[in-house]
Amino acid sequence: MFEIHRFSAVLSTGKEKGAWTFLTVPAEYAPSKTYGWGRTPVNATVDGRRWQTSVWKDTKSGTTLLAVPKKIRAGKGDGDTVEVTIQLREPQ
Repeated sequence: MFEIHRFSAVLSTGKEKGAWTFLTVPAEYAPSKTYGWGRTPVNATVDGRRWQTSVWKDTKSGTTLLAVPKKIRAGKGDGDTVEVTIQLREPQ
């Protein structure tokens, strides 16, 4: 079973229309192993809403990112703080 990591993070949305909203995974919780296209599968929970997704390393900043879909954000957006849980999982 993979370790579960809990932390608070600030949502960040790009400036262009239709931009995705992300949060940065703290370096101490970022996975060291990646799979296809540099992604690592995780079970993620943001403010109590859970889904299966992937995190990936941003090549520009070197940080690990988690995209947070609108249906998961429940009205929160750029600059809002959320409570996050991630657990690595095996690729399917």
